[in-house]
Amino acid sequence: MQREDEPSLLRPTPLIRATPFLVASLLLVSSALPGRAQPSTAHDSRNDLPPLLEYLDGRRVETREDWERRRSEIRALLIEHFIGSFPDEAPGILENRIVSEEQASDGSTRHRIRLTLATPGRVFFEMAVWTPPGEGPFPLLLTAPRFYHRFWAEDALARGYAVCLYPGVDSHHREADYPDYDSIWNTVRKEYPKATWTEISAKGWLASRCLDFLLAEESVVAVDPAKIGIIGFSRYGKQAMIATAFDSRIGCVVARSPGSPGSCPYRYTSRDTFAEAPADFPSEWFLPSLRQFHGREDELPIDAHGWYALIAPRPCLIHTAHNDGAEPTFAVEKAYLEGRDVYRLLGAPENLRIDYRPGGHSTGPRNEPITAEERQRNLDWMDLAFGRGKTDRNDFPETLLHDFDWDQWRARQDEDDFAISPDASPEERIEWLLGEEPERQPPAPKVVFFTEEESVLLRHDHLKPNEVDRVAVNFGEGVCGNLYFPREAKGPLPVVIWLHPYSHHKGYVASYGVQGTMTHHRLARHGFAVLAYDQLGFGSRLLEGTDFYDRHPRWSKMGRMVRDARDAVSFAVNGKGEAEAAIPELDPRRVCLLGYSAGALTAMLAGALDDRVAGTACFAGWTPLRKGDNRRLWETHALLPRLGLYAGREAELPVEHDDALRLLARKPCLLVTPIHDRHADHKAVAGMIRSLRRERPLLTWMAPDAINQFQAEEQRLFIAWARTLEH
Repeated sequence: MQREDEPSLLRPTPLIRATPFLVASLLLVSSALPGRAQPSTAHDSRNDLPPLLEYLDGRRVETREDWERRRSEIRALLIEHFIGSFPDEAPGILENRIVSEEQASDGSTRHRIRLTLATPGRVFFEMAVWTPPGEGPFPLLLTAPRFYHRFWAEDALARGYAVCLYPGVDSHHREADYPDYDSIWNTVRKEYPKATWTEISAKGWLASRCLDFLLAEESVVAVDPAKIGIIGFSRYGKQAMIATAFDSRIGCVVARSPGSPGSCPYRYTSRDTFAEAPADFPSEWFLPSLRQFHGREDELPIDAHGWYALIAPRPCLIHTAHNDGAEPTFAVEKAYLEGRDVYRLLGAPENLRIDYRPGGHSTGPRNEPITAEERQRNLDWMDLAFGRGKTDRNDFPETLLHDFDWDQWRARQDEDDFAISPDASPEERIEWLLGEEPERQPPAPKVVFFTEEESVLLRHDHLKPNEVDRVAVNFGEGVCGNLYFPREAKGPLPVVIWLHPYSHHKGYVASYGVQGTMTHHRLARHGFAVLAYDQLGFGSRLLEGTDFYDRHPRWSKMGRMVRDARDAVSFAVNGKGEAEAAIPELDPRRVCLLGYSAGALTAMLAGALDDRVAGTACFAGWTPLRKGDNRRLWETHALLPRLGLYAGREAELPVEHDDALRLLARKPCLLVTPIHDRHADHKAVAGMIRSLRRERPLLTWMAPDAINQFQAEEQRLFIAWARTLEH
């Protein structure tokens, strides 16, 4: 692998040489992106999902009649921003011809049928229809004939479903036995030059054209029109949701790991979550104009939760995994909660469910990404929707991993816990914010390290350069992590403790937006020992966060995250912890905290309280507490619930970020606050840092003319700064 260019060394002063990346970094001009509204400082609602039960003009939906108007509004927005327009009218079927007919050993009949549509060019395409033994009418399963989908099809056939394999194979895939199923969408699209539809929406439309034939008198199978379902995995899950949203004849949809923008709104899967952003979808899946919202996802007037508005009240199951690299559970749940409001209005809240599974995006054997048990459960949901089989609604309970009720938390607090002296020191104010820290738990009798299976699931070695080694470690209260270092390292090595963003699905490992290699690998290649671990509630510790406040009602998640970070410092400085194999010597005088987004807040607070840290770098992740709504911290992510005590009167908060920053900047400190960070009030950030720089010369500040991200350029920037700590 070609080695990256070494970043130039920077002097340990507040003034760092500007680069093209850092346009206006020292001028701190709050210029906006073209067409970008300046963020409000009054509240954080710009980062919430647009309510489905609220019109664009702010009026609430109160009745079912109101809902139909709002539904039409959402439909138009999804067409405008996501999938493009369809032909004004669906063409009729000019001709159907049986291409082949086969009697299978299971008693089913398997047809290939060619349909010719009444388009200007009389376009034709093929579909496959499998019919179980018997007279019918049969329930029908629609799915694209990707190889792992055909296992679903066989299982459904065995349950008495007719199956239609429609021409919806992705253009990036190929199925040798189904030629042209991956390209006919483009041929059909050319028949309607005024329509702006995309690949995925065109293929959903083709599923509907297959349905036109199957429900007609000339169909080769008798289909029960009240029992039509569609199923899809990953990109095909998006496709299944879109097909259902625009064809009311489809009565049930199962979408396994549909990701963004299917089950996951972009507002919660942008760069600061290490998940899929609008810049990431390939070719023509969605409208190219959608990419313009990269970094400004909050400006979308509708997000992926809008599909639920068009699907409701029909049964919809989102089958997702705890550590699915394409589908963070947090994003899935935020969309689900908005969709649930619609289903409740329509009297069918039980028809929308998230069904969690352990593991990742694919959990089956090599040639079968979906296990047999999972396939059967997916079909159980469809049977339940159609009143078939023995499945009960109790088999699909509502399960939420990120459900936090602040009022319930508040009711469990002791009022005396909130008392704080007006003369409290900065350290005491930070400790007040973090809550009442419980006593440490005794160490487990057996030290546990990441298993090989866990490392494969979480992709610890994904894109790892050959010259970097990884050793599993355990520190603090049983926290599993990894130490990365150069293979030919000669210690003592400077240490970076890497604190990741809001990456619920993979923790410290990025799924999207990677440029060349991972953060921890890039740092190790440049001579650092990197201690990386998943913070509480993320990655391998996802489920550890679900009942945190039941176990620690007076503490905070951020309090635990700060304690873990300080335990990581103890590993690097004092050797407190265990390593699964030999590691190089670490330099206790050169231990640095590096945090991005949520990790930046952890780094800020941990570094402020721990004078063993040689330097701290915070990229994005914070905005002044007294200048606006902190709901994102105290409710949305439930990191600092005490902030909710001052909701609506933030100016009275007894603590502010400058308490931490003054402590932090007693030693070298790097703050990078992008001008276009949609989670921050940049003007307020700039004002706070300007005042601090007068009294803290070790504080280095940069405000790049960029969005909230931490990619190759930002990582190189950190490397250059961190090397100044060596001198």
